[in-house]
Amino acid sequence: MKPELQNLPLTDNSGSHRFELTVNHATAFMEYGEREGALALFHTEVPGQLEGQGVGTALVEKVLAEVEQRQRQLIPLCPFVTSYLKRHPEWQRLVAPAYLRWFQPKEQE
Repeated sequence: MKPELQNLPLTDNSGSHRFELTVNHATAFMEYGEREGALALFHTEVPGQLEGQGVGTALVEKVLAEVEQRQRQLIPLCPFVTSYLKRHPEWQRLVAPAYLRWFQPKEQE
């Protein structure tokens, strides 16, 4: 995560079912919900003026840290989160067991 984003607070806007990260008066967010006893991450959105600045990555990292702090499992339904987890397998420890197969190497036929 870029140093300038590390100290920005992650907000849990539970009424809207989304985590939010505000940077320079613009808010990136990740929609979530409860599913199968875990926290399902549905969609990540970064405003155009924040794209390419590492805000999406910072949001994912902050949400993963929050999930871990809450001692929850997650269901990564958001393609951006799934992509991040494939590049950072150390975070796959939070993935609900039924969804870990998404991160297994494909068997060759």
